[in-house]
This record gives sequence, C-alpha cells and structure tokens, in this order.
Amino acid sequence: MRAMVLRRASEKLVMEERPEPQPGPGEVRLRVEACGVCRTDLHVVDGELPNPKLPIVPGHEIVGRVEAVGPGATLAIGARVGAPWLGHTCGHCRYCASGRENLCDAPLFNGYMRDGGFASHVVVDAAYAFPLAESLDPVAAAPLLCAGLIGWRSLKIAGEAERIGLYGFGAAAHIVAQLCRWQGRRVFAFTRDGDLASQKFALSLDAEWAGGSSEAPAEPLDAAIIFAPVGALVPAALAAVAKGGRVVCGGIHMSDIPAFPYSLLWGERSVASVANLTRADGFELLELAARVGVRTTTRAYPLEAANEALADLREGRLEGAAVLTP
Repeated sequence: MRAMVLRRASEKLVMEERPEPQPGPGEVRLRVEACGVCRTDLHVVDGELPNPKLPIVPGHEIVGRVEAVGPGATLAIGARVGAPWLGHTCGHCRYCASGRENLCDAPLFNGYMRDGGFASHVVVDAAYAFPLAESLDPVAAAPLLCAGLIGWRSLKIAGEAERIGLYGFGAAAHIVAQLCRWQGRRVFAFTRDGDLASQKFALSLDAEWAGGSSEAPAEPLDAAIIFAPVGALVPAALAAVAKGGRVVCGGIHMSDIPAFPYSLLWGERSVASVANLTRADGFELLELAARVGVRTTTRAYPLEAANEALADLREGRLEGAAVLTP
C-alpha cells in the first residue's frame, strides 16, 4: 500500500510504501476511493493538536470499499462505506452510557490516534463506519464525513435560528448553507475581508448576504456558527447576534479568544462549542443530504499531492473542499 505519512509535526508528509494492514477483531480493511482534506488535518500536521500518534497517516473523510474483514466484523466484502473522525469509543464511560459518545473519555480518532485515509488502504473499526449508497460519487461524498457532520451538529446546537451567520465559508459552511436554505433559514456568509471569490461562492448557494468578517450584517442574527479557527471571531459574532442569540464554535482548535466586554454576552446570548460527532449525527446527515440533494464543491488531488492540498487549504485557495484520490 501507499500512504502519505506525517513523521514529525510541522513537517511535510512523506510518501511511504507499506505492507497492506490486516484488520483485527471488529475491523475491516478499506481500499480507499477518496479522502477529504479537512482543517482538522491541518491542525494535526501543524502540531496544533496534542499528542498525535506519530508517525501518523492523516485523513478522516474516508470513502472506500471493504476489502478484508476481521473476526466479528459484519460488513460485507465489496461494500462501500465512509469512515469519519470518530474511530472508536470505550462504550462504558458516563458519556457513552448517556448517548454522548462524542465526549467519550477514551476515544480513538481516525487520522490522529489511528492511521487514516491519506493512503491507498486503511483499517477502520467496522462499528464506526457508515454504509454508503452505490450511486454516490466517492469524491463528492468524502466532505460529508466531517465537514458535513460537524456542520450538521453545529446547526443542531444553533437551535431554531431563522437568521444564521456562517463565519468561514469553506467545506463545512457550503454544505450547511444548503441545509439551511432547505429548512427555510436565512443565511448570512462571512469570509476573510476582501475575499470576493468566497463571497460570490456563498451568494451562488443562496446566501442572502455575504461580506467580510469585520463587517456587520444587514440585520441582527439569531445565531452564528464559526468554522474559521480564529478566536477573534467570537466577540465579532456576539456583536452580530440579537438578544437570546447563540454563537457556536464548530472547530476542534481555535486561536485564543480575546477579552471582550460583558455587554456583548448580556441579553441571554450564549457561546457553545461542538466536540466531535456521534454515529447518530452521521446517519442523520447522510440521510438528510440525500433527501435535500446536497451538492459538494470539490477539487480532486492525487494522493501524492497531499502537501499541495494542505497548503491550498491553509492559504484559503479552495472553493469548497479538497479531496485526495489514491
């Protein structure tokens, strides 16, 4: 098998030839068809997340075909499945026992604690893989497995907001915008200041308004979701939401939030974070995306161009999502 490997944080990935991995109990080996490149992968590569398994193969928006089945795994050879960020949970801590496996005390994450999908083959826990329809295009489906999942969980936590602001209009926001419009919500898109291309992209997906993150929207928001890993956007979003509004931080990592006056929080405004996902989120999102007809915008890269894809994501040169194809 071939794999793009991170040997040390903040270094470029290196292509390696490895023996094909063998699935253990409850596991399956996938032949990877496509793997999305997520901002969380950047956080792993850039050393912003603590204690990764090194060396590590990044990637957790994995679409692949089951090629080998370990003892006890029930997925069929040849089945197409998707493997997301959440790769395993303990099943018995207080969070797992109460249906909050996204907060598990002893989780494993694909592409961070176990090798992920920037490879031709990957072994995953079969219980944490989602069956995917044969009709799905693997490249188009890959971003749903994290950008879509985290976007969906963030949208649920945002509540019943009618006017919703999306800060950072990339892979997650372009999926969430489509779900919002289908639900009858009004979308306000915030991009890097001066990023007219991303603003035009947001408007093409029926955002009602698009502007820079330093701008005030045309009217107060009921909720805001921040996908950009920029702590300074928290007080900016609080200033943009009306009384009773909620600001949801949708990323796993964010720069420090600067001090801000209490008046921005007063009026029963709130700030919440989203952590990981549950398998229930995955089943909900995949069913809803098919029903709504969500269309992902992607740019495909060959596996050996993973460093280029990461650089394009880091520098904001993407419209939609980057996807690697072995």
